Amino acid sequence: MLGGMQDFELRVPRLIDHAAREHGTREIVSVYADGQETRTNWAGISRDARKLCQALERFGCGKGDRIATLAMNHSRHLVAWYGAIGIGGVIHTINPRLFDEQLVYIANHAEDRVLFYDKQFQSLVDRLKPQWTSIEHYVAFDDDGPDGFEALIAAEDGDYVWVEGPERDPCMLCYTSGTTGNPKGVLYEHRSTIIHAMAEVAPWVFNLSANAVVLPIVPMFHAASWGLPYAGAMSGAKFVYSAVNDPKVLCRLMNDEKVTHSAGVPTVWLSMFQHMDATGEEPRHLQQVTIGGSAAPRAMIERIMGMGVVVKHLWGMTETSPIGTAGFPPPHWDEMTLGEQLDLVSRQGSIPFGVELRVLDDEDREQPRDGVSSGRLQIRGPWVVKRYFKADADAVDADNWFDTGDVAVLHPDGTMQITDRAKDVIKSGGEWISSVELENAAIGCAGVGEAAAIGIYHPKWDERPLLLVVRKPGSNVTPDEITAHLSNHVAKWWLPDEIVFVDDLPHTATGKLLKTELRARFKDYKLAAA
Repeated sequence: MLGGMQDFELRVPRLIDHAAREHGTREIVSVYADGQETRTNWAGISRDARKLCQALERFGCGKGDRIATLAMNHSRHLVAWYGAIGIGGVIHTINPRLFDEQLVYIANHAEDRVLFYDKQFQSLVDRLKPQWTSIEHYVAFDDDGPDGFEALIAAEDGDYVWVEGPERDPCMLCYTSGTTGNPKGVLYEHRSTIIHAMAEVAPWVFNLSANAVVLPIVPMFHAASWGLPYAGAMSGAKFVYSAVNDPKVLCRLMNDEKVTHSAGVPTVWLSMFQHMDATGEEPRHLQQVTIGGSAAPRAMIERIMGMGVVVKHLWGMTETSPIGTAGFPPPHWDEMTLGEQLDLVSRQGSIPFGVELRVLDDEDREQPRDGVSSGRLQIRGPWVVKRYFKADADAVDADNWFDTGDVAVLHPDGTMQITDRAKDVIKSGGEWISSVELENAAIGCAGVGEAAAIGIYHPKWDERPLLLVVRKPGSNVTPDEITAHLSNHVAKWWLPDEIVFVDDLPHTATGKLLKTELRARFKDYKLAAA
């Protein structure tokens, strides 16, 4: 051997060590559900995480044990991530928006030993505690008493050395939202998490540095908060957390703390627009807004871009840690018309180094990257699931391709565009109608607050679109007005056969439209034209 490189295992605690050492004074601001505001920094997060390690070991927890959280976004939750991982354990974020039976299943399936939670979920904890069979210790993050989180770590001195081990050890467990069947657990590794964070900080994904001030609206229980707690430590970014997603609170925080980066699902911005229209206030320091979870409507993208803010579409899933693609302006961006820019940003972005994508048709033939040929989207890479937690078989094929359940096209320029979920696409006369594109076009119509498209049986065409619409407050928009608007944005044969107004639409625990419930609700609906 002529030479070699030093051998360091890629383990998550190295992230918090770096953040504390190189960016220790960079702030972490938190607003809790009761209005309390706290300030710490990366050095404080590292110190408290080491104290929590000591407390967890006094609980009898150690390597491989699952430590659960049932909480919103704040610094103590961040401490719990690094503390649980620091003992060689696995942090397990539980989504409080799931149904009771799912919450019971998840905690028992994970065999969680400790649960840290926010007091706003006290009634949920009290209700389910008798059914949780493995949890031995319950600690409230925001309990100021002797049994609360602060008292727990105050009893320790923080003189702790992180548990070491192979980089392929597990570090985090996230469950899918489980719209059908039991949720599935995805077990992230130290190695996969570090590589994912390296990809995230790059300009073509989150574009993070120590200059960034990040307000992650995406919850910490949703797909690892899109990996931001790890990428933030790597970059030394300032974090601003809010345990409530009230647009008034978020807008104030964005302005007071000079927030430059935000990330969340589209519904967050629908609420923010209502606040902006009602008050005249708007976030003044934003430089980049990243939207994921579901496709952002074109009208939403145009409005945010009109504020002088870069809009990035993000696609991914719990199984991909979760980044799969991210939007990035091409070299000729400034020469593009606004319409061309909106067309590009409306796609789900480009493929970062680390993952590969392909599209297959119904006969499993790989489709060309022509921007037209659609099919099942598959992905593989070092931060993509291979096997679900405790599953008996792999979730990928022999070549490690994971089927995402999405229908997509790949464009010649390397961008990817989701056209639908495989189970949500509307098959009419042998052709596919994208419910996502139809919904996003409808939301661009004045007076439409939210829209959902589902397929309804038709004796001739097999299925035809039914569009369900929630009007904006005070709106009297009519079906004819919506149809006229849609006529300018989609093919004539895509136009819904009927438009039905509803008071609200069901959503999954992660904010996506719950199409399964809508299809069940309207399974006997008869189209007049049929």
